[in-house]
Amino acid sequence: MILTQILQPTCVKVPLEGKDKQSVITELVDLLDTNGLLLDKNVVLDAVLAREQTRSTGIGSGIAIPHGKCKAVKELVMAIGVSGEGIDFASVDGKPVTTIFLLVSPADQTGPHIQALARISRLMLDEQFRQKLEKATSADEVYELLNNKENE
Repeated sequence: MILTQILQPTCVKVPLEGKDKQSVITELVDLLDTNGLLLDKNVVLDAVLAREQTRSTGIGSGIAIPHGKCKAVKELVMAIGVSGEGIDFASVDGKPVTTIFLLVSPADQTGPHIQALARISRLMLDEQFRQKLEKATSADEVYELLNNKENE
């Protein structure tokens, strides 16, 4: 799976304005909605926040991958946000999160959802790439970094 086939350049936000988990998730859901990718913003937000309550999606190393499945999207959609300050996501390593990948997919489409989660996790194992994303100063820079990494 190639993430830049899912991610639209307009669905990247740097820096995020939110200062806590719920506000940055809301910010990224709003970004997807502004880009016309959601059928119902509130249903999407509820699905992602409900998933987040079962267990934090802060996977460590400054990364969180909040995600959810619901009927308010036609296909897998994605947004990325970078926070300069770091956000408490109750991550497994206890460290603040700076890079957030939001995924939302239809309730009946498990395959692409799992593939995207796995792809993000694999890409983020590269410490140099992770640090470049964290230090990015614009949405264009994040998209370009991701696109270049995917085409290596």
